[in-house]
Amino acid sequence: MKRSSGVRRFAALSTVMAGVLMASAACGSPASSERSITPAAGALPQVAGVDTRPAGSKAAGVNARLADAGSKVAGVDTRPAGSKAADSGSSGAGTAVERCRTGALAARVGAVDAGAGQRYAPLVVTNRSARACWVYGFVGLIMIDRNGDALRTRTRRESVQPRRVTLRPGAGAHARIHWTEVRSGRETRCPASAQLMIIPPDEVAHLEIPFTATVCDDGRLDITPMAPGTRL
Repeated sequence: MKRSSGVRRFAALSTVMAGVLMASAACGSPASSERSITPAAGALPQVAGVDTRPAGSKAAGVNARLADAGSKVAGVDTRPAGSKAADSGSSGAGTAVERCRTGALAARVGAVDAGAGQRYAPLVVTNRSARACWVYGFVGLIMIDRNGDALRTRTRRESVQPRRVTLRPGAGAHARIHWTEVRSGRETRCPASAQLMIIPPDEVAHLEIPFTATVCDDGRLDITPMAPGTRL
C-alpha cells in the first residue's frame, strides 16, 4: 500500500471531518440594550419581592445590599465574573455543563490486549480543563505513518448505543479500538502506523498521539462509542 503525500493527509482529514462528523454551530445571544425608564407614580416594579423604590426610600438599604458581590436575586449568583465562584469550575445551580471541546481534552492509547492476531486497546480522553464537560458518540480516526503521511483508515462503528458521559476535571472516558494483524484477501503487507489523529465527537479540531501498530484488513479500525472509565 502506498503512503499518501502530505497533501493527501490534509484531504483525508477533510473527508473524515466532512463525511463522518458534524461541525458544531456556535450559539450566541445578542447584547441587551440599555434603556432609561421612569415609572409612573404607584407603578414601581418589584424584582423577586424586593422593593425597588428610588434611593432615599425604604428600599434604599435593600438595594445597597443587593449590589454586594455576594448577593443573589431569584437564585442567580450575581457575583462578578472574576470572583471565586466563577473561577471554581463547579457545576452548581445555574451552570450548564457543555460538550467537551478538543482543546479541553488530552488523549492516549492504553495498554494493548493481544491474542490470535487480534488487538484491543482503550482510546482514553481526559478532561484537562477546570470545568466539567461531556462527550457523546464516536470519535473520528486517521492513522499516520512515521513520515507524517496519512494511511488508509477504515473506521467502522460498532453497534453499541452511545450515551452521554460527563467528565469532571481530570476524569476520563474511553472507546475500545480493535484491529487485526492478520493479512486478508490479497494483502501482501500491512502498513505500520506511528501516530493516530483523533477528532472528538462533534468536533472539527483534532489531536495527534503516538500509535505504533500494524493494521491489516485494508486499514480497518473498529471503534465503540465513548464510555465511562479509562479501561476496557
